[in-house]
Amino acid sequence: MTISFWRRLLDIVMPRTCAICGRRLTPSESIICASCLTELPFTRQWLSADDNHMARLFWGVFPIERAAALWYYAPHSESSNPIYNLKYHGSQETGVELGMMAANYYSTAGFFDGIDAIVPVPLAPKRQRQRGYNQSLMIAKGVQSVTGLPIYNKVVRRTHFKGSQTQKNTWQRQENVADVFMLTDAATITGKHLLIVDDVVTTGATVSACAQQLCRASDVRISVLALGFTVH
Repeated sequence: MTISFWRRLLDIVMPRTCAICGRRLTPSESIICASCLTELPFTRQWLSADDNHMARLFWGVFPIERAAALWYYAPHSESSNPIYNLKYHGSQETGVELGMMAANYYSTAGFFDGIDAIVPVPLAPKRQRQRGYNQSLMIAKGVQSVTGLPIYNKVVRRTHFKGSQTQKNTWQRQENVADVFMLTDAATITGKHLLIVDDVVTTGATVSACAQQLCRASDVRISVLALGFTVH
């Protein structure tokens, strides 16, 4: 890939740093340096909902077509830094860049074949005002830039925020997101294969609650893509 003069000049004036280790990036590197990329615990390419640890979280909850995450996520590890910065340090561009990385990683395997649109997991209005943006929407925009899929950002909404999922166990996570999503536009998604995009899947409670609302529309199929998957 040819690096433009302006890209090189911008890297001199405003050096970019690795989202994991903080080292200065070279002009040919994007978001994560080559050294950290070699250490990142990438997942294998999951195309089927069978023999798939992440998809297994959704079995019997809603009809899951495909499920994949970019890497295995461990809280407080170095590899969690990009997602932590995205969620809590205002780094919106990190979400876009990582969404592009995930889309490039899985598009060659046909993961996006037949998918009609992307649905980022919505934030509650109060939470979005506090953060200033929805991190899942930033990831979705990165996926869109690679795949060209439309983003349906208003077909389901989150009515309220009951508190962070971070310190909760599986049962508490399920209780925490029960009845917090509402389908607002069934007509738009009827008969569609939708890709739910989230930052991290741990117990699958949030994605499940969102998907169940989407499935209230007729003949909806669901796939899931996340940046991180927490192994239990």
